[in-house]
Amino acid sequence: MPLTFVTGPVRSGKSRFAERLAIEHGGSVTYVATARIDPADGEWVARIAHHAARRPPHWRTIETAAPGARSLFEIATDAAAGTVLLVDSLGTWLADAMSRAFETGGEAAALDAAALEAEFARTADALAGARAHAIVVGEETGWGVVPEYASGRVFRDVLGRVQQTLAARADRAYLVVSGFAIDLSVAGRRV
Repeated sequence: MPLTFVTGPVRSGKSRFAERLAIEHGGSVTYVATARIDPADGEWVARIAHHAARRPPHWRTIETAAPGARSLFEIATDAAAGTVLLVDSLGTWLADAMSRAFETGGEAAALDAAALEAEFARTADALAGARAHAIVVGEETGWGVVPEYASGRVFRDVLGRVQQTLAARADRAYLVVSGFAIDLSVAGRRV
């Protein structure tokens, strides 16, 4: 099945665009929420609630960052043919992967870019080989200032590399900026 990658900066409209692609595809949609919820962070909880309120009520939602949750790899591998798997997003997936690595192996594990990229390579294979039409949302974080802290630099660099990996495997890739989607598959040239 096809793989579609949607990327863009914060508040660009990329999630709304990906949701529209899922609706246009028709059929059953499974929304894969990758963000780790922190009940103590009211603003973050409100952001997540805003995303959830926008989704059609008949969509199935799976959270990958909840305790005991299935991994994105497992979800992609088990997705049913003819369905849509909407993954939102790679940035929150990576943040959760770094948090899990920190919890089990400390700071060195959380900053191990090679291990994080290896985990994602396996997940990218599952998304590209899914029987469902996978639509994956990612964030462009490298357009700004170089982060002051090592964790920020590792996050930004790993996210940039894993998104290149996924975009190269995608049948379609879109950049969403200020509410406009540019089809990179047509307009872009791989470097």
